[in-house]
Amino acid sequence: MMRVALGAKQREVCSPENNASLSIQTVTRSESFQAKKSQHAEEEIFYMNCRAAYLTVFKSSLENIKSKEQLSLVLQQAGRNPSQKTVNKYWTSQTTTLNFDDFCTILKKEKPATKPELLKAFGKIDRDNTGYISHDELYKILTTRGEKMTRDEVSTITKQADFNCSGKLDYNKFCDLYMATSEQCCKTAREKLEVDSRLRQQQFGSQVETSSEGIAVSKPSPRVLRKTDHKLASTKGDSRTPSRPSSAQSCKASTSTTVSMGASSNRNTKLIEPDTKEWQCAQSKGCFYLEEDGEIISHKYKLHLPQRSTVCITIKPLNVRQVEGKSCHWLSVDTALYILKENETQENLQLVSFTEQQNKEMSGWKGELGSGIYWLLPFTTGCRLKKVKTQITGEAKLVYRGEDGELALTKEFRAALLDIFETIDLDGNGLLSLEEYNFFELRTSGENCDEEAWAVCKENFDMKKNELTRQGFMDLNLMEANDREGDPSDLWVTLLSLGYNKALEMTEACPFVIDIYAEKCKPRIKAIYLEAGSWQLNRAICKSVVNKGEAKVMDGCENIIIYTYKAGRRITSVIENKSENKVIIHVNNEQSKNCLSNRGLTVFAVEVAPKSMMVSQHVMPLNEREEWLYNCVHSLLR
Repeated sequence: MMRVALGAKQREVCSPENNASLSIQTVTRSESFQAKKSQHAEEEIFYMNCRAAYLTVFKSSLENIKSKEQLSLVLQQAGRNPSQKTVNKYWTSQTTTLNFDDFCTILKKEKPATKPELLKAFGKIDRDNTGYISHDELYKILTTRGEKMTRDEVSTITKQADFNCSGKLDYNKFCDLYMATSEQCCKTAREKLEVDSRLRQQQFGSQVETSSEGIAVSKPSPRVLRKTDHKLASTKGDSRTPSRPSSAQSCKASTSTTVSMGASSNRNTKLIEPDTKEWQCAQSKGCFYLEEDGEIISHKYKLHLPQRSTVCITIKPLNVRQVEGKSCHWLSVDTALYILKENETQENLQLVSFTEQQNKEMSGWKGELGSGIYWLLPFTTGCRLKKVKTQITGEAKLVYRGEDGELALTKEFRAALLDIFETIDLDGNGLLSLEEYNFFELRTSGENCDEEAWAVCKENFDMKKNELTRQGFMDLNLMEANDREGDPSDLWVTLLSLGYNKALEMTEACPFVIDIYAEKCKPRIKAIYLEAGSWQLNRAICKSVVNKGEAKVMDGCENIIIYTYKAGRRITSVIENKSENKVIIHVNNEQSKNCLSNRGLTVFAVEVAPKSMMVSQHVMPLNEREEWLYNCVHSLLR
């Protein structure tokens, strides 16, 4: 953003070529954002079409393809026309089943035929380029070359009045019909998926479907009852058949976990904050940002302790000022912090602990740490920070022209910018350093502001001690609006990337604040990265659940262990696969009540690699003022 705004200020001292370069950077940034958004949209449409086609043939996307015939049929439902050679490529002599993920992979490789490709193939036969092929020639080719067709199959084609022209095939019309039929197959499948809400809730693997509802189901549909489910049904005195996917018939082993939780008013508040007058403190702010694909990124920190000391570390949502009348969605987002010790290399980080103690919206940890470098990795489950479709009527106005014709920022936009400034001012000194500003640039444009550009900023915008003031930040945004002659497009790129919607509500971000108190020394904290959750964080989460959670060996399969851990107002389950083979675990939450899963689904499946662990799900109460019941069944599919 800075480079765009500085372009206007430097017109008198910069060459036309440099101005052109700055404009190109502006356009490139906007195009890059739009391209990324478009890519995610295309992926969502692709997986929707995959599910639609799959569920036209199967009752659940957890069911497997069990034959060549089924593979060919489901590919046809996806608008493909696979040859036997294509089917044989994916269904070899060693193949016994293919799952939904395999099907999606095949569709990515096997693109649907286009009309130009079809016309080109027919053109090789129609050497005179007449647009027609005689029925005799067509019959000869289709019954003697490639995958030979029968006489009846060829007759079915030639008898179609739509493209039968006096003993000749009008292959242009034939291609039109082929394309229309292919699209109709896809359209019919999508319509069926849209109509059947039950099918929409059955999804495979990590493809998370956005939902604002909990995982409790008031009226589960009747499905197949496994023998191991009779005990569950009888304990409730309910003779109704439990709701389970039809694929559950193939489950070899399972285990059930039930945790009953009280309302938030009974929540234990074990965390006792130290006396801030006696202990030394360090603080840093940060933010969770929700990406287009649902992934969450955040700042990562290094903590330096010069000597051994008892410390208290806390994290909580940051209560920044918000536009008047707008709700503060992020204040209900759960936050946690994982503490890892740095050894010889950054790759070899060891889990020390995490903020498991809860005091209202704050989570914390208190204990003794030795001198050295520690990594602090913020975490949120994603139960409350997720994509939610909301109806927004109208777009907030960002700029306007005053009576003198000059551009100005609206009151609402200025309020939002003050919130943004408060969030990106990581050390809370009321000024933006170059380092802090670059985290902002990285998030909004993917670029860095170098020392030279920062020096130009110093000449043109209000600064103190080489750091940008609030007024300077406001003027920089106004300069960007002026540079675009009042067009707010680039301003919206910035706002959307920071989690704001078109009503200027921060709905896809959660600012937070970290406080570190040390009894015997002055702690130092510094933000290092702004990135998605690393494998280090995932490993730390799994280890914490394994170390402190309840372990249950899956009945009938001693190599699969389900760990469940309750921390404050969340429950996390981890699957450990000790076997030499990958496994697919079916997860069923349909008996849970007043629960919200980060998966957004009642029924799903996860694939666990050999000799590894992975998080099954995080669950929180949908309504904290009411009791909630976590009842989850993990079953081995294969």
